[in-house]
Amino acid sequence: MKVLVTGAAGQVGREVVEAAAAGAHEVVGLDHAALDVTDAAAVREAVRAVAPGAIVNCAAFAAVDRCETEPDVAFAVNADAVRHLARAADEVGAYLVHISTDYVFDGRKPDPYVETDTPNPLSVYGRSKLAGEQALDPERAAIVRASWICGRYGANMVKTILRLAGEHEKLSFVSDQRGHPTIAADLARMLWWFVEERPAGVWHVTNQGAVSWYEFAQEVLRANGDDPARVLPITTEELQPPRPAPRPANSVLRNQRLIEAGVELLPDFRESLAILVRSL
Repeated sequence: MKVLVTGAAGQVGREVVEAAAAGAHEVVGLDHAALDVTDAAAVREAVRAVAPGAIVNCAAFAAVDRCETEPDVAFAVNADAVRHLARAADEVGAYLVHISTDYVFDGRKPDPYVETDTPNPLSVYGRSKLAGEQALDPERAAIVRASWICGRYGANMVKTILRLAGEHEKLSFVSDQRGHPTIAADLARMLWWFVEERPAGVWHVTNQGAVSWYEFAQEVLRANGDDPARVLPITTEELQPPRPAPRPANSVLRNQRLIEAGVELLPDFRESLAILVRSL
C-alpha cells in the first residue's frame, strides 16, 4: 500500500517515515516545504498525485503558547488543514489517521480521561485541535490523541530538561500538572498499526506511567545518569514567567479502546525514555 505522511519533517512525522523502512509499504513523506496543508488546492493536488491507500497526518501547529497570539495560524493548520485532507482522502478512497492531543480536555476530571469523555479545551491550541477532530467523520477516519510527545527530532521537553540541566544546578518544574508522556518512536510504531488495521473513531495512544512534569524531569535526569534531586517542585501559579496558554491540570489519557481491542499498549515511558536519552 502507498501511504502519504504529512508533516514528515516533524518529530512524529520523521519517526513514522523511519518506522516504515522495515515494512512493505511505499511511503511518501511530505514536509511543509513540499506541501502547505493549509492550501486546499495544493492538498487535493498532492493527494491525487500520490493516490495513497492511507494518509497519516502529522502536520500540526503545536507551539501551545504561540497559538494564543496566532489563533488564525493555529486554526488554519490544526483545523482547516484537517478538513482539506479529509475531503481529499474521500476523493481517492484513502483511510486517514490524524494525531490530536490531551489538550482537548480541561483537566478537571479527577480520573484519567477515556475516549468517550466530553472535550472542553482551555486554550487556543486545544480548541483548534478539537476543531480538527470535528472536521473528520469518526466513522471513516481515526483520531489518535497523544500527550506530552517527546522524541529525537524537533523541540520537546526532554531536550529542554537536558539543556537546562547543563546550565543550572537546580531545576524547577510544576508538580500540579499530570499526564502520560508519549515517546515519538513508540507512537509512530502504533500509528502503523492503525494503517494496517484501519480502525475508526477516537483512540487514546500514550506510553504508560502517569507523572507530573516535576516527576518527569526527575526521570529524565535519572535516565541521563544525573541526580534527580536537582529538580525541585513548584506549582503552576509559581511558574515564572507565567505561560500564556492555560494547561489542563490532569491530562492523563487512559488507552481504553486499545485495552478493549486487546492491542498491546505502549510500554512504560521510563523504558523508552532511557533509550531516547541515550540517543540524544
